[in-house]
Amino acid sequence: MSQKTADFLIVGAGSAGCVLANRLSADSSKKVILLEAGGRDVNPWIHVPVGYFKTLHNPHTDWCYKSEPDPGLSGRSLDWPRGKTLGGSSSINGLLYVRGQKEDYDRWAQRGNRGWSYDDVLPLFKRSESHESGENEYHGKDGNLSVSLIRAKSNISEAFIDAAVEMGVPKTNDYNGEKQEGAGYFHQTARNGFRCSSAKAFLNPAKKRPNLEVLTHAHTECLLFEPTDPKRVIGVRYLRKGQAHEVMLNPGGEVILSAGAIGSPQILELSGIGRGTILQNAGVEVRHELPGVGENLQDHLQIRLVYEVNVATMNDAINKFMPRMGIGLNYMMYRKGPMSLGASQVCIFAKSMEGLETPDIQFHFQPLSADKPGIEMHPFSGITSSVCQLRPESRGHIHISSPNAIDYPKIVPNYLSATADQLCAVRAIKFARAMTRTKALRPYVVREHVPNNNPQTDEELLKCAREISQTIYHPTSTCRMGKDDMAVVDDRLRVHGISGLRVADASIMPDIVSGNTNAPTIMIGEKASDMILEDRR
Repeated sequence: MSQKTADFLIVGAGSAGCVLANRLSADSSKKVILLEAGGRDVNPWIHVPVGYFKTLHNPHTDWCYKSEPDPGLSGRSLDWPRGKTLGGSSSINGLLYVRGQKEDYDRWAQRGNRGWSYDDVLPLFKRSESHESGENEYHGKDGNLSVSLIRAKSNISEAFIDAAVEMGVPKTNDYNGEKQEGAGYFHQTARNGFRCSSAKAFLNPAKKRPNLEVLTHAHTECLLFEPTDPKRVIGVRYLRKGQAHEVMLNPGGEVILSAGAIGSPQILELSGIGRGTILQNAGVEVRHELPGVGENLQDHLQIRLVYEVNVATMNDAINKFMPRMGIGLNYMMYRKGPMSLGASQVCIFAKSMEGLETPDIQFHFQPLSADKPGIEMHPFSGITSSVCQLRPESRGHIHISSPNAIDYPKIVPNYLSATADQLCAVRAIKFARAMTRTKALRPYVVREHVPNNNPQTDEELLKCAREISQTIYHPTSTCRMGKDDMAVVDDRLRVHGISGLRVADASIMPDIVSGNTNAPTIMIGEKASDMILEDRR
């Protein structure tokens, strides 16, 4: 068994892990090792924005998790893609740059998490960012992460924005600015028409530093502990090419778990940290009782409505050879057109009912349609109006069922188990349908393809939501930050009751943010790196 040593050992080269590797290795006196269970980001489709169609559900780049059959979804099991490569899910996601609402972070701070208010984290968002529109009160221009404007628009997309305006939603050019509410085009984590993943933005500039070592195909088995102090982490054991290896910490060093909302609680439980009964049932000896590990799972559930329209969409171009070749040529020559697009074109943050202070639903509009990403387009001119609830109240859990690190944990989202979520799902479908009846959009719509049974009553609409909803790939909160008995980390991301160990990824969110989760996770990496360096002084 080989053995290495490090001052900082980061597990997971995803959205937060790559940030940590960059920031912590900036001090040349500190040895940093980054372990990634996936491979290098060499697949060319990773770097083309529309390439997520090729990397999702691809076992070389996606862990291809599946949730357990869910009663809230009529017993269906959903695909749960997670990035299996340098950059993690930032290498296979839809490139959409969304921070969430100011109020999200203020709620975190109001729960006793010092330093996590919006005013605290805004400078970190700005530090990361190099925005195409330049620097202002809300955006940075000198950061590692390139954020760009959409490089392809269409008449049907403009009609979708105008339809939202008819519904009372203001137009916006910046939903990450003063207020989130509005309808406009998404901003993308892209640079010159290429994906700007966390690996490209943060890891690549640091790779040549002699004090940073990046190990791919290194699957973490468990944490290692001090024999005389069973609650002090001193290293990690991992598998690589079928062989077990260890990384041991230098005195004063730390392990930082950045393996995501699935991987981080899994590693904790495999190491004996979690709810005792769950660990014992899985065949793992209990080292430290921490009942919140793997609990509090939250995710955004999208209701994808599909319409046939009477104008050409990307379906027409992709389904025909010559137009498809034209799309490829346009991208090769100018880095523009449909291949420069992320998962969606138009973003709408709206209020589904009167009396709300902030938006509670988000639309992802696509000028294309398919049964799900990564498969063939529908044979007609189609658009997708996907709507999700921003702050679901349903809570699930993720837990191991065996002591083997290679075995996937069981994912139980409990979608639509909360009454508030059920009511919001019905309102969201009604809002989406009402948009198709506006003056702006009605002339284009031929028919509703999904749902295909014309549900009308609230009971029928809820049944529809249970039957057609899909995850939008935003799992969070399984190692929740807080001070109560169910919290896993404190406000400095240290695991309660364990020394030498932090968690820094989407799993620490007390509650899911009101929007896509990649940008907030990168911010968490920035925040964690600052706190780690401060605590070393």
